[in-house]
Amino acid sequence: MQRRQLFITSLAGAAAALVPPVRATENAADPASRPAFVLVHGAWHGGWCWSRVAARLRAAGHAVHAPTLTGLGERRHLLSPQVNLDTHIADVVNLLECEELQNVVLVGHSYGGIVISGVADRARDRLRQLVFLDALLLDSGKSLFSDFPDAVVQQRLKTIRETGAGVGAAPALPPSAFGVKDRADAAWVQRRMTPQPVGTYLQPLQLRAPLGNGLPKTYIECTVDPIATLEPTKARVRADAGWRMRTLATGHDAMVTAPGPLSDMLLSDLAT
Repeated sequence: MQRRQLFITSLAGAAAALVPPVRATENAADPASRPAFVLVHGAWHGGWCWSRVAARLRAAGHAVHAPTLTGLGERRHLLSPQVNLDTHIADVVNLLECEELQNVVLVGHSYGGIVISGVADRARDRLRQLVFLDALLLDSGKSLFSDFPDAVVQQRLKTIRETGAGVGAAPALPPSAFGVKDRADAAWVQRRMTPQPVGTYLQPLQLRAPLGNGLPKTYIECTVDPIATLEPTKARVRADAGWRMRTLATGHDAMVTAPGPLSDMLLSDLAT
């Protein structure tokens, strides 16, 4: 009897060894069921700028994607006159589709706010909420240059033509313009910034639905050394009850200068 029992136990153990372990994603209670974050950088930056925030969000159990938009960062070899706002919107929409992402918190920093506005218009069903980090907002039919005086636009285009290496790109501003004051951080940012494709300034944003496409919207304002060109956007958000507005006491590049508080804020928004 004992031998028979041992034989049955051995068979059961062998069978168990042949069954693959249940993957985390197959467990309904697993962290994979938590919202995913897609972090979209601003002008001159790349996915690299989110590394400190991404690490914290992953440690909290979330999937995180920080794509680099075409023509920037490690994709700077793709810079061309054809790169425009639609290119960057497609970058993020294609990421959502190819990675089969759902229940996504889509975060856009600075210029990235315009990009995620376009993404929400095209891929709403994959999104949970939108977070605009010290970001720009545009109405449909407007470009980044739409509200600038013509003389200012022409001067900027002249600078771009003279410094854009023949492909139409705006040279990066110094890290101090983004509120990055720590010497080591500033050197890290300076080494990685690349020219911004001029098409992203000139092409109007085209939306089929109202801005945000009905998704919950949070605006995080960085209050240290505020950027003047963002003030009209912030005034607009403050006056609209459809927005949740939060403040962070740091400079414009909050993902670099305050990754901990920013990550905590992003995570706390999930519970509300």
